[in-house]
Order: sequence, then C-alpha cells, then structure tokens
Amino acid sequence: MSQYHHLTLLEGERIFLLHEEGVSIRKIGNDIHRSPSTISRELRRNKEKTYSPSKADKKYTSRRKNCGRHNLLKEPRIWSIVRHFFVDFQWSPEEISNRLKLEQVDFSISFITIYRAIYNGIFDTEPLSPGNRGLIRSLRHRGKTRHTKNHVETRGKIRITHSIHNRPKSADDRSEFGHWEADTVAGKTGGACLVTLTDRKFKVFIGRKSREKVIPLRSR
Repeated sequence: MSQYHHLTLLEGERIFLLHEEGVSIRKIGNDIHRSPSTISRELRRNKEKTYSPSKADKKYTSRRKNCGRHNLLKEPRIWSIVRHFFVDFQWSPEEISNRLKLEQVDFSISFITIYRAIYNGIFDTEPLSPGNRGLIRSLRHRGKTRHTKNHVETRGKIRITHSIHNRPKSADDRSEFGHWEADTVAGKTGGACLVTLTDRKFKVFIGRKSREKVIPLRSR
C-alpha cells in the first residue's frame, strides 16, 4: 500500500491556481502527478470560500503539533484526581486505572503512565532532599525495581546440575522408601506457594504453604 505524503507548499499553490481557473480535480492531479483522491482530500480538509495554500500549510503544521501523545497528567484536574487516589486512598496505579474505567469518567489513563509519573516525581509537591525518594516509597513494593510482564525471575531458583535419568535404580522401580518427589504450586499473583513432597514407594504426601518462593524454604 502506497503511503500518503503531505503536499508541498508549491504543490498547494499550483492546486490553488488551477482550482481557481475551474480545472477539474483529475486534471489537477495529472498536472502535479498526484492522485485525484489526494487533490480532493486537500481541498476538503481546507474548506473555505477560497482555497489558500499558505493557510492549508499552516493548518497542516498545527495538526502535526497536536497529533502527538497528550500528557493527561499536565491537566490540573486529572493530576489532582489521580494523586488523591494514590496519596489519600493509597490505591495502586492498577487500581486507580481500573477504577476510572469503571466510573466511565471523561478520560482514561493507563497504570503504566501513573507509575511513570510517580517515578518522575510528578506527584511530589515539595522539593526532595538527597536520599528522599518521595512518593515512590508509597508504592506497595516500596519503590523496588519493577519488571516487565514477560520477565523471568531467576533469583531463589535451584539449578539442577544432574539429570533425572541419573537417579538410582531403587528410585526408578520404587523398591525403597525415602526417594521423594518435590513440587511447588504457585498462585496467579504474589510470592506464596504450596510445597509438596511425595515418597515414590509408599506415596506418603507432605504439603506445606510457603510464604516465599525462595531456596531456604523449599529445601527445608
């Protein structure tokens, strides 16, 4: 698919002259090597009694300036609402974003934008002294590093350096008590998990809830 390129000021002036002379849109397009739809779009975007290429160019420049990402938190009303939920209600950015969607207010803001604002000090109303992290400390994770959704945590995981195929024959044929199979069942969110141990011979089962998925708790 060909990409539309904005008409230059010279092309606009040519359109202006030919349009004033009553030349058809198709012939104007042939003259400046542009499609008829491009000429029609240009005239339609700048509807006035008389088409002016200089005004059209100014309108294009203005539209380009306003087409970028709009920072909602620069608006005092929105800044005040979001800050109120975060500071006074102690809601997380996710809760604030979802609540605003449920309330169907006249704006929406992503939790990522709120996190970015907190880390950039947008909601801090007083100058921060050295070492003072401001409202970052109000986050539930106390301002610790946040990872992306697809981040794989490697801390606290046991590296298995031997293969299951190397286990003794007595464990394979279940002829001896004392060979345990361990597993963990993790929740959807949070750090808690269920640790399970099952003896391969007698199927003795031991289960325990662990508050954290770390090596010391899993190896006890």
